[in-house]
Amino acid sequence: MTVSLITGTTSGLGLATARALLDRGDRVIAAVRDPDRATRLLPGVEARHLDLSDLDSVHAFAAEVRADHRRLDLLINNAGVMGMPRTLTGAGQEIQFAVNHLGHFALTGLLLDLLADGHDPRVVTVSSSLHRQGKLRFDDLTGATGYRPMTAYNQSKLANAVFGLELHRRLTAAGSPIRSVLAHPGFTRTNIQQAGTVGANRLFLRLTAPLLAQSPESGARSILHAATAGDVQGGDFYGPSGPGEMRGAPKLVEPSADARDPQLATRLWTVSEQLTGVHYALQSQAR
Repeated sequence: MTVSLITGTTSGLGLATARALLDRGDRVIAAVRDPDRATRLLPGVEARHLDLSDLDSVHAFAAEVRADHRRLDLLINNAGVMGMPRTLTGAGQEIQFAVNHLGHFALTGLLLDLLADGHDPRVVTVSSSLHRQGKLRFDDLTGATGYRPMTAYNQSKLANAVFGLELHRRLTAAGSPIRSVLAHPGFTRTNIQQAGTVGANRLFLRLTAPLLAQSPESGARSILHAATAGDVQGGDFYGPSGPGEMRGAPKLVEPSADARDPQLATRLWTVSEQLTGVHYALQSQAR
């Protein structure tokens, strides 16, 4: 039985993805802020509390999983927040960068050895087509000056893409069996668009989503392809095949130039280690 862990399963893409994995017979660990809600929505799921904005919670969650499981076969870094007013975590990090990137960076590193013992192990990190509009502002990752909600969101989604591709490079160099893969859902109707977005962004999404957005089940297809398809390679990025990658069946898509930049990736990796205190136990096999 495949042991799959997915963050954020109580609505939208995470809920649709978790249901599909349960339907195929996976043992699904739901990493959520509200385990009771996850259990009600997903009978048979193993629901555990995780707050990705709190690194103590990430460490506690990982310790619980490690105590109860000898391996993981699949980790889907799905949970996220979008377009929120500037908010800082207890550690002083901007909430979108903290939840969407730093929390998943830490979680993946803390569970990497369990994945290495898994069957056909994969890490799927969910980015966005909006990563192409993102820039990593290393001089102001907290948005202290000129904060804009969607600019911060785009930055966090670029960080997801940079992380997924750099993880692939490091896993390959270490000879690891784990594949790091990226996916994005296109334009999908989810609670994330209304829960955090404000002002004109919320109005735009409210007007356009009913006309243009696909269902969570359709949006989850790219994620599920990255997670389960036999032809997936480490470093692949899957998104919808329709116009503008907004909807449609999964296909390979091209990450931005910044997402593919190894120097940018090394800088983000170093900063992420510093901000989370999590260091990956990966050694290159290069001679």
